[in-house]
Amino acid sequence: MSMTITTSNLNGIRAAERKGFEHWVAEHTPDVLCMQEVRAPQDVIDPFFAKYAEDYKAAGRIAEPDQLVTLNQPSAYKGRAGVGMLSSLEVLDRRIGIPGDDAEADMGRWLEMDVKTPQGYVVTVCDLYMHAGNTDDPVKMEQKFRMLNLLLEHAGKLQEEAAHGGKQSVIVGDFNIAHTPLDIKNAKSNEKHAGFLPEEREFLTKLINDYEFVDVVRNLAGDIQGPYTWWSNRGRAFDNNTGWRIDYHFATPELAESARGFVIDRASSYDTRWSDHAPLSITYDV
Repeated sequence: MSMTITTSNLNGIRAAERKGFEHWVAEHTPDVLCMQEVRAPQDVIDPFFAKYAEDYKAAGRIAEPDQLVTLNQPSAYKGRAGVGMLSSLEVLDRRIGIPGDDAEADMGRWLEMDVKTPQGYVVTVCDLYMHAGNTDDPVKMEQKFRMLNLLLEHAGKLQEEAAHGGKQSVIVGDFNIAHTPLDIKNAKSNEKHAGFLPEEREFLTKLINDYEFVDVVRNLAGDIQGPYTWWSNRGRAFDNNTGWRIDYHFATPELAESARGFVIDRASSYDTRWSDHAPLSITYDV
């Protein structure tokens, strides 16, 4: 069986809805949909998720709307962050928040689901929205590095379980870091900017080298420039494809080996985008 997992930064679910996000959901209905920057309170999120459940039913992905499993965590700060997940697969467990952290600034940035395919393959899917950071604001950089350290600590536990016959894992989402010069159009001019600082990039290097997580898109695409997933709203970044690759799937080796292809659903034009990010979907043949 194949399993498709999509990560998409919405840049606000209400704004994305106005620009056509539900149409995308209805057309694609991935097995697991991970969203970041939902930016809405619970009473706003629930009706949207109910609509998506009807879309999944209409597409024949579930028999009844209540079979679409949802999980979300709004941010502690109004209009910021927020993460959400949908699954048409059986969900064995759901967890909110990155383990070991109780900082208010990190609310709305981490979710986990243990999903099970009809054939019995179980995967832990983690939905991450990393702090963007700001080199002019030491507090924001401290928040980012604290969460990156927690990410590595938790990744170690996920990898240990996977390596000893337990659940495989994939960490998806907006990491707000371009890993190498291949992942950013203007590398040289951004070396002192948050998102491409050497010390930030080192965390992704450790995730790959020390914790054995595979950057699935890079593994499939090879050493090419891009493919990008985010384009600034400033200037003509989108039109000129001056982008960053900051949305990822990092998977444990067995799961990564089963990846059969990826799609970055870049809009056909600037005015048809429903976010400054493009959704990234990967199909795993599990």
